[in-house]
Amino acid sequence: MRVLHTSDWHLGRSFHRESLLTAQASFVDHLVGVVRNERVDVVAVAGDVYDRALPPVDAVTLCNEALHRLVGAGARVIMISGNHDSPRRLGFGAGLIDAGGVHLRTDPATVAEPVVVEGVAFYGIPYLEPDLVRGPWELAARGHTAAIGHAMSLVNDDAARRGGPRVVLAHAFVTGGEASDSERDISVGGVAHVPLSAFDGADYVALGHLHGRQRMSEAVRYSGSPLAYSFSETGQLKGSWLADLDATGLRQAEFVPAPVPRPIGRLRGPIDELLTSPRHSGLEGHWLSVVLTDPVRPKGAMERLRQRFPYTLTLAFEPDGAREAVAARPGAAGRPEIDVALDFIREVRGEPADAEERRLLQEAVTACRVKEAAA
Repeated sequence: MRVLHTSDWHLGRSFHRESLLTAQASFVDHLVGVVRNERVDVVAVAGDVYDRALPPVDAVTLCNEALHRLVGAGARVIMISGNHDSPRRLGFGAGLIDAGGVHLRTDPATVAEPVVVEGVAFYGIPYLEPDLVRGPWELAARGHTAAIGHAMSLVNDDAARRGGPRVVLAHAFVTGGEASDSERDISVGGVAHVPLSAFDGADYVALGHLHGRQRMSEAVRYSGSPLAYSFSETGQLKGSWLADLDATGLRQAEFVPAPVPRPIGRLRGPIDELLTSPRHSGLEGHWLSVVLTDPVRPKGAMERLRQRFPYTLTLAFEPDGAREAVAARPGAAGRPEIDVALDFIREVRGEPADAEERRLLQEAVTACRVKEAAA
């Protein structure tokens, strides 16, 4: 039994306004190739299939194509909903789709109803909103630990009756996991984590939610997202876990790296050094987050940077060392608006506005006065 564990596709997501749909389609191509080449029996998708509850049409189209192709390559697909997904929308027609080899598990009421493949029972625990399951499950405590704990008790009871290996798909934040900037907060009452011990009894746990690949234990792992969705993920290796199981449980798991359509990176330093130093040449094709450390904010910084680094997406200014103390200046009250605006430019940039900038500012001030008078 070969299981390919993936998660957090976030279909429809953009990266600082850059569309990722083409890159996500390349990842689907990669998955289909792995299924064929490695003779994968089951593809386990551990939630956050889409980036939002109402995904765009092109994201839905890509998901539909992915499922058709994965099944066509010889695998069955087991998919749970994550905190970004709409369980009702993602789970529409689940009973009918089961017959086609795609098993959608988005309803908490079905956590103890496994998909059995060649004697291995796959249990899908979708993202559990604690306040929504507390009533139906009559939970005394509030929070993710209580919700996951109860779901796992149902899973373990059913698995004990059946016997044989069990694989659990879950979408949760396990204590000790390393978060990225691109995950949505799921804390309840300030607590987002569930203990690793909550998953005791499972032979393999395919986790989703955290975007970096992580091994919480030999049997409990995050595959991470297939692409980087924030600059905090710079340096992370993206891909999927390929797990081998037999009648005794997990034999081994190896990580299968995914293609990187465009790498991401970070740069920091004075603008002249960034634009001239040959040591940065390897980043010219990366999506970049740049921090400039010049003591005075450079003019036209983004335009200049993009001449060498055309895929610069974010720009920040953090001058090295302390700025010279700003001399006492008159307040804004009673002063002409244009003078206040020009003082602001001088302070943040370290030099006065030029003639063209002064003209544009004066036009803006005049336009605001006209609009105010008309009102």
